[in-house]
Amino acid sequence: MHGKITFYEDKNFQGRSYETSSDCSDMASHLSRCHSCKVESGCFMVYDRTNYMGNQYFMKRGEYSDYQRMMGFGDCIRSCRNIPMHKGSYKVRIYERENFGGQMNELNDDCDNIQDRYRMSDCQSCNVMDGHWLMYEQPQYRGKQMYMRPGEYRSFRDMGYDGMRFSSIRRITDSC
Repeated sequence: MHGKITFYEDKNFQGRSYETSSDCSDMASHLSRCHSCKVESGCFMVYDRTNYMGNQYFMKRGEYSDYQRMMGFGDCIRSCRNIPMHKGSYKVRIYERENFGGQMNELNDDCDNIQDRYRMSDCQSCNVMDGHWLMYEQPQYRGKQMYMRPGEYRSFRDMGYDGMRFSSIRRITDSC
């Protein structure tokens, strides 16, 4: 089952709208701008740049009448990605350095403070084996976010997160 999200050009669900259940790499092909949205079902990641780049924000079912004020985005939503439901196990390996170097820890559950729990000075790469995950810049699941689906992430710096330290990680469960 896919999620369903409706984007609106203006705040408070005004102006033209665009509804989707799938990924959209460039919202400009549907709307000139996007300043509010409603998630009817499922979970989505929204991005402030095209092609799933820039600042990211996780959205679950609900209404977001002025996402800019809530999320601190600079401009507006430019792309979105549907997060599929996952009903299996969760497994990710996080690494202290790029290219899977340095200390490695394997997680099957949420971690509210990577540095404290694993005595890691930093987290610069990871390998997501099972499930979908959200990494956060600050402990306790706060700050900037990065969506991680199954795959290898050799360098967060090369992905545009130069100088950013990820301090907590949580599973995206099917209870979106």
